Amino acid sequence: MGLLGPLEGRIMRALWEGQVRQPFVVRAILPVTPELAYTTLMTTLNRLGDKGLLAVQRSGGHRAHQYRVARSPEDFLASGSIQQVTDMVDRYGDAALAAFAAKLAELTPAQRERLRRIAADS
Repeated sequence: MGLLGPLEGRIMRALWEGQVRQPFVVRAILPVTPELAYTTLMTTLNRLGDKGLLAVQRSGGHRAHQYRVARSPEDFLASGSIQQVTDMVDRYGDAALAAFAAKLAELTPAQRERLRRIAADS
């Protein structure tokens, strides 16, 4: 969850664990975070929507927006990992690639096989 802020991670964990029925409105998540203001939750949910973790159905008039989870935790971690690796390579170039290669050399055969399967599924 390090790719999200503490509040974002807490909310997404609750949603991924099924603590809130979907679709939901801001008021439905208040029991999970009773110490937070409605407006804080609304802002955070909209930011999670901007990040692609939540699908937001915007309603006109006085009706509340509806939210639902748009990505599984596995999908989020996979795409976040790709972005982190890309950022590292862009920033550090060959030094980052050499560090990744050194880490790969330290893996057990079972870990390497697991990584091959994960890469094949991506």
